[in-house]
Amino acid sequence: MTAQPDVLAPARLGPITLRNRIIKAATFEGRTPGALVSDDLIEYHRAPSAGGVGMTTVAYCAVAPEGRTEDGQIWMRPEAVPGLRRLTDAVHAEGAAASAQLGHAGPVGNQRLTGHRALAPSRSFSPLSMRPIHAATVDDIERIRRAHGTAAELAIESGFDAVEIHFGHNYFASSFLSPKLNHRKDDYGGSLANRARVVREVARTVRDTVGDRIAVLAKLSMDDGVPGGFWLDEAIQVAKWLEEDGSLDAIELTIGSSLLNPMYLFKGDAPIHEFAGVMPQPLKTGIKLVGSKFLHAYPYRDLFMLEDARQIRAAVSMPLVLLGGVTDRAGMDTAMAEGFEFVAMARALLREPDLVNRIAKEPDTRSLCIHCNKCMPTIYTGARCVLVDPV
Repeated sequence: MTAQPDVLAPARLGPITLRNRIIKAATFEGRTPGALVSDDLIEYHRAPSAGGVGMTTVAYCAVAPEGRTEDGQIWMRPEAVPGLRRLTDAVHAEGAAASAQLGHAGPVGNQRLTGHRALAPSRSFSPLSMRPIHAATVDDIERIRRAHGTAAELAIESGFDAVEIHFGHNYFASSFLSPKLNHRKDDYGGSLANRARVVREVARTVRDTVGDRIAVLAKLSMDDGVPGGFWLDEAIQVAKWLEEDGSLDAIELTIGSSLLNPMYLFKGDAPIHEFAGVMPQPLKTGIKLVGSKFLHAYPYRDLFMLEDARQIRAAVSMPLVLLGGVTDRAGMDTAMAEGFEFVAMARALLREPDLVNRIAKEPDTRSLCIHCNKCMPTIYTGARCVLVDPV
């Protein structure tokens, strides 16, 4: 029998050691004007680093210009490196590690905002931009695969300790996994083995690029949250393949589709009024009229991904990160007891960046997050808890 690890004790993650097993999850910050690092972005990540997390994850670092969801996001290029280096230096000065989330938005990319075509396995129509989504060619797939390797090298140059590859939420790689979005007849469509090729090839490219210089994680969807989408039974097999490939040091498990059901990940209230308030016309009117058809509210409960995640845990032996409703020491200890090596926190740290330090001092500390999700629309003006910082 292996003793249950202490979530607050140092832990190995691939080639690096974190001061504890708590990771700040990637949530888009809305603090990257000109697709570059700002002082606000640095402070956004410095605060939870000073507040006690083992590692903070910078989101979202696109691997190509069209891989962004909108134009105010970093895409990995030499011009971004000096700012990213200032950010990682600030995080390291607080004793935490820094991870860069790398990915390509694929069908979640909004052509109306980026000026670039959205790409997916198959042609469809975007409910986000109200424009066509184009089918990626084999050359597109190869270009994007290589771009992940280039981005990973730039992450090392920027001082990051880890990268997290985005294989979730129906972004590019995840959209290939989804039978609902992937109708291809070539080697990237049809069987699960074919639909998983992009995920496996990208992971291998990143690992081959970075070697053991930094840790490599992936955020993998377990369930798209839509009928006919990617589901847990297939996610189990994909996790097994990723373990066999040996490309990753850990997998962070997630759910939901940013394209088709964005609230599935964010259990709690659906802030329809707030989303409408930050959208331009005609989206503003559309959200007011039919927002409830797209932004569904789901009841919140602590550790809401655990039931699905434990099935992945039973199928693989590699390190896993439990996300979803991790808000207190009791939940963290439950995750450790269930065999997860790390936990990830998002909304709770937005409300209280120093929550981890407070939990370390007083284990019975409770998070003040009420899961209203009104933080979600603030990504367009600077992600924040509106109950703490309403402006």
